Amino acid sequence: MIRIVCVMLLLATPASAWQARFDGMCRLTHNEPTGEVELTFDPTKGLYSIAISRAAGTWQPAEVFSILFAGPRELVISTNRHSLDGDTVTATDTGFGNVLYGLEFNDSATAILGDQRVTVSLDGAAP
Repeated sequence: MIRIVCVMLLLATPASAWQARFDGMCRLTHNEPTGEVELTFDPTKGLYSIAISRAAGTWQPAEVFSILFAGPRELVISTNRHSLDGDTVTATDTGFGNVLYGLEFNDSATAILGDQRVTVSLDGAAP
């Protein structure tokens, strides 16, 4: 299944600034004025990560990090196992089916950390 996801990411054509590449890791990236998203899969470690940067600046610490996927198949995922590095919040796990599902079937994603939010369009992310 993991290889299928990587192949699908590599075969995707860039649309709406979503770009896929393989440089030892599978990467799906997206930039917009509100922020940047980078989804990675490291096949050597079996780890997925999602990193979301705020154009508005540094994320302030909060106990829970959530992503609201809004659209036809709305989904909210949350974790308390995230890390902060200035303007980037990152969550890492061995499975990301819920994140991939959210990207594929919805219209936007809103990263939520405390009262801070970053919303990005998912237009072009599914391919």
